[in-house]
Amino acid sequence: MPSNDRLSALLDPATTVLLTVECQQGVVGPDSALPELAKEARDSGVLANVARLAAAARASGVQVIHAIAERRPDGRGANRNARLFRAAERLPVQQLTGTDAVRVAEPIEVAEEDLVVRRLHGLSPIQGTDVDALLRNLGCRTLVITGVSANVAIPNAVFDAVNRGYTAVVPTDAIAGVPSDYTPAMISHTLALVATVATTDEVLGCLARPSGARARPVPPVRPA
Repeated sequence: MPSNDRLSALLDPATTVLLTVECQQGVVGPDSALPELAKEARDSGVLANVARLAAAARASGVQVIHAIAERRPDGRGANRNARLFRAAERLPVQQLTGTDAVRVAEPIEVAEEDLVVRRLHGLSPIQGTDVDALLRNLGCRTLVITGVSANVAIPNAVFDAVNRGYTAVVPTDAIAGVPSDYTPAMISHTLALVATVATTDEVLGCLARPSGARARPVPPVRPA
């Protein structure tokens, strides 16, 4: 685990963004297409920790982005080049655009200032989506990555972030995968090699400095 000073330096609100990955009703909600993953995310406290991190991020001036995976009802543009995609087509709950399945799941809130990025293809919340351009426009240098799953989307997001020059921070108790013992193995043997790993409480502690010292500066509005 990093020292508090090092972690605090990484989590400068002016250059930090919090990303939630596929924390949507159809993935981690009560009527999930993936009930084993949904149960793990809830029973382990991961969803509650993501909600805590999002609230603390907003309070400290850190931008929150929600990455949502969805598909058109006709499947146009969706991948079919891997077993995962073909299996998803047969699931009883589909992540269809405009349905409850692609709404962010409780207890995570979506505030007015949050950004929601939706993708119709691929495995990554970053590659081939608007996320990278948004991060650059926001001046992001550190990306805090949370959500599901530790099997596919989370490592994909970490690798994509690192390959694009961002520092990735992964709160170890704010990501989930299946089976339950897979997540700590992924963290120890893969993510810890390329990302800064910490606990939710450690990240929250770094975000809890006085708001005046840590808030993201807002440029003045100039008259046209």
